[in-house]
Amino acid sequence: MDFAPAFQPVIQVLWYIIPLIILANVLKSPWFKGWMGECLVNVSARLFLDKNTYHLIRNITLPTEDGTTQIDHIIVSPFGVFVVETKNMKGWIFGSAHQRQWTQKIFKHSQKFQNPLHQNYKHLKTLQGLLGLSDSQIHSVVVFVGDATFKTDMPANVTRGGGYLRFIKSHQDAVLNAEEVRVIVEKVASGRLKASFKTHREHVKHVKTIVEEKENAIRCPKCQGEMVRRVVKRGENIGKEFWGCSVFPKCRGMLNLQSE
Repeated sequence: MDFAPAFQPVIQVLWYIIPLIILANVLKSPWFKGWMGECLVNVSARLFLDKNTYHLIRNITLPTEDGTTQIDHIIVSPFGVFVVETKNMKGWIFGSAHQRQWTQKIFKHSQKFQNPLHQNYKHLKTLQGLLGLSDSQIHSVVVFVGDATFKTDMPANVTRGGGYLRFIKSHQDAVLNAEEVRVIVEKVASGRLKASFKTHREHVKHVKTIVEEKENAIRCPKCQGEMVRRVVKRGENIGKEFWGCSVFPKCRGMLNLQSE
C-alpha cells in the first residue's frame, strides 16, 4: 500500500513549520541579540551624530599579544576616541564600576555576567597602544539596548539606548585636531584584521579559550576574584609560596599552594 498520499499534508505542513522553528531559535540566540544590538547602535550613531565631526568604525578585530580583541564600535572625533561596547539584555541590571561581575535578574532568575567596563578595558588599552593616545583622548562607553533597567547607580559612561549619544556629545573640549583625527581613522583601518568568517571564527576560538582558563582558575574564597602566587616575606614561613587574592590589600583571601 502506498502511504505517500496520506502523509502528503503532513509533509507540506512540515515545510512551513521547520523553517519557522529554525528562525525562532536564531532570533533567540545570543549571536542574533548581539548583532541586533550592534545594528541599533550603528543606525542611531549614523542618524544622530554629525558624520563630518564623528567618524564611525564598526566591528573591528585587532591583534593582541595573546590573540585578538573585537570592538563593536569606535567613534573618532575632535573630542576624543570613543570605544563603544554593546550589550543587548533585558531585565534588571545590578552592578558597579569595580565589581568583577554584574547581575541580570529576570523575575526570580538571576545570572552573573562579566562587568562590561572590565570587558571594554582591554579594547581600550589595545586601541590606546595602537594609536598612542593619552587617557584624556580615549573614552570607554557601554550601551545597553533592549528592555533592561538599571537597579543600581551606574557610572556616567554606562548608558541605556540613546544615552550613549548624550554621553559622547557631553564632551565638548577638543583634544584632537583634524589631522590627528584623519591619521587615527587611517591607523585603525590599516591595523585591523580583515573582516571575514575566518577572522571571526579564530576570535571566537580565542575567547572560548580565555573563558575556559578563567573557569578553571583558582578563586579567592572571600571575594571569588582571581588568585596569584605570592611569597611569604617574614615569619617562620618566609620564602614559602601561597595563593593570595589579586586585589590585596582590599581583600586578604588566601589559600595554600597545595589547593591548586
